[in-house]
Amino acid sequence: MRTTVTIEADTEHLLREEVHRTGQSFKKVLNLAVRRALLGGGRPEFRVEPLFGAPFPAELQGRSMNRLADTLDDEETMHELAR
Repeated sequence: MRTTVTIEADTEHLLREEVHRTGQSFKKVLNLAVRRALLGGGRPEFRVEPLFGAPFPAELQGRSMNRLADTLDDEETMHELAR
């Protein structure tokens, strides 16, 4: 079937990147993308398995890991400046 659609600029950019990456035609890439999206096969399923069997430390539960990293970084900087 032949039809006319308007593809938004960001979507066209993604399609053209895929065309460049795969070497397939724009038409083929577009059809595959639509088909995957409609069939629900756009992303493969995956499982996340922990690397370590130990439970997460209770004293760190609910704490911001970014804030903790910043604090440790600050302590290290202060230690280095004190040398």
